[in-house]
Amino acid sequence: MMMTLGMMVFMRQTLPYQGLQHNVDYRWPTNSRVGQRATVQFLGPGDEKITLSGVLLPEITGGKISLVTLKTLADLGRTWPLIGGDGTIYGMYVVTDFSENRSEFFSDGSARRIEFTLNLLRVDESLTAMFGDLKKQANDLLGQSGNLSSSLQTVVGSLSSQVGGLFS
Repeated sequence: MMMTLGMMVFMRQTLPYQGLQHNVDYRWPTNSRVGQRATVQFLGPGDEKITLSGVLLPEITGGKISLVTLKTLADLGRTWPLIGGDGTIYGMYVVTDFSENRSEFFSDGSARRIEFTLNLLRVDESLTAMFGDLKKQANDLLGQSGNLSSSLQTVVGSLSSQVGGLFS
């Protein structure tokens, strides 16, 4: 697996991309001043875009079904998690546009070569917003496990005293 976008898995048998372009804009608005350079202020990250491009050779790689699946995913107009095959979580993305160029045709009119480009736009605020504060979640889990441990000790103590009472 190379990457997944929602339920669409990019791999050699479906849509193997040959290029991945990742662009992040940063917002630096300016404020003009008389007789001096403009001042700038950092407002944070702007649009984050990913472009996947590749060539399908339906005899070897994915074909029409993979393209229809991707188009259907885009037609739903939903946000999808984008996760790399190496485990990288890119965030939540929408498909902004998809293009394909078919060439080198078989005698029945189906393409031997299909070039595609998929443009994605990140729509979540940040991974922290998406997953929450992981440190707080870990501390909560540790606290819950501590409470569970003391509850188990109480139950075990109660059971042992009841069992001991049966044999006395």
